[in-house]
Amino acid sequence: MSSAYDPQWENALTVVQEVEPPLIPADAHVMTVTITYPPGSGGAPPHRHPSGPAFGYVLEGELLFEVEGEPPRVVRAGEAFWEAGGDVIHYSDANNRDDVRLRFLVTMMCVPGQPMLTLVSEEELAARRHLRVMAPPVSDEVDG
Repeated sequence: MSSAYDPQWENALTVVQEVEPPLIPADAHVMTVTITYPPGSGGAPPHRHPSGPAFGYVLEGELLFEVEGEPPRVVRAGEAFWEAGGDVIHYSDANNRDDVRLRFLVTMMCVPGQPMLTLVSEEELAARRHLRVMAPPVSDEVDG
């Protein structure tokens, strides 16, 4: 290993995500985890992160990501995502591919003594259905 600093060190930085998160509690606990799903996995059931935001980065594969109030979207390896946490329902963290695994990293803000994740009941999903944004229909038409 060289003992000299790299003169290009300032050019080594690439911003992958920049957001304005909600207020983070002073006593927040930060947890970073990796999640690995096999090809075709549906991921976790609908849930929320009640005590704070979560910031993620896809390491391998493609994540089908959906949170309440936003249409589903695909996040590919090398791309970042985030969710506000709190009362917002996280509908999908599924593997979008059936031929490769999905691996992503998530850093979550948690309040000590509160769970990092809570599942959402079928009754609550039905009551909040109007807050879910569905993906626009895919058209087979070709522009021309």
